[in-house]
This record gives sequence, C-alpha cells and structure tokens, in this order.
Amino acid sequence: MATNRLLIVDDALIMRRRIGDIARQSGWEVAGEAADGVQAVEMYQQHQPDLVTLDIVMPNLDGVDALRQIMQHDTRARVVMVSAVNQKEKLAECIDAGAIDFIVKPFDKAGLMSFFDRYLAAKRINEE
Repeated sequence: MATNRLLIVDDALIMRRRIGDIARQSGWEVAGEAADGVQAVEMYQQHQPDLVTLDIVMPNLDGVDALRQIMQHDTRARVVMVSAVNQKEKLAECIDAGAIDFIVKPFDKAGLMSFFDRYLAAKRINEE
C-alpha cells in the first residue's frame, strides 16, 4: 500500500510540528512543510502531495489565495483549510475555491487523527 503524502502549511512552526507528529502517528508521510502561501504553491508543485493542510492567515500570500493557485495548477488537489474559530466567514470562500474540508484550531490530537483516518477511508472507497 502506498504511503499517503501530506504537505503542511502554517506560519507557526509549532503548528506544523504538531500536525506533522499527529499525521505520522496516523501513517502519513510528511512530504514537506511551508510557512507561507508562496512556499505552499511551490512545494505543492514540487511534491504533488495527496493532501494539504493549509492555514488561512499567513504572510506573503494568505491561504485563500494559495488555495486558488494550487487549484489552478491541479484541479484534483485535496486541500483542507486550518482555521481559527474567528475565521469561519473565510471558510465558505475556501470551500467555493476548492477546499474539501476544514479543521478548526485549536484541535486535539484525537480529533485530527480521526480526520486523517476518515480521509483515508473515503479515499479507499473512491478508489474501489
């Protein structure tokens, strides 16, 4: 079975590490980490990950614009927005731009592991 590859995008190093640790415990390979939207687009094109976790508020290029550029490059990209509770109004814009789901910060380990497991289960069903 192929390893599922994740690109983690967040301007906070501690968030990237936390998401990465939880993803690895869920059987994912972290293909890369980006600290802003510009890096996110470049790393997506370079690594072609199976899934991207993408923060909304970041320097240089925010998550909404990075999402649009990623989707322009690959309409099949699977991007999950990571958002603080006070950013909910942006989430509809992200879904319209192609995001498949969202994770609200702060999240707990069990909730994020459950999300990764649900994603993999849905992916297996779609591949059958």
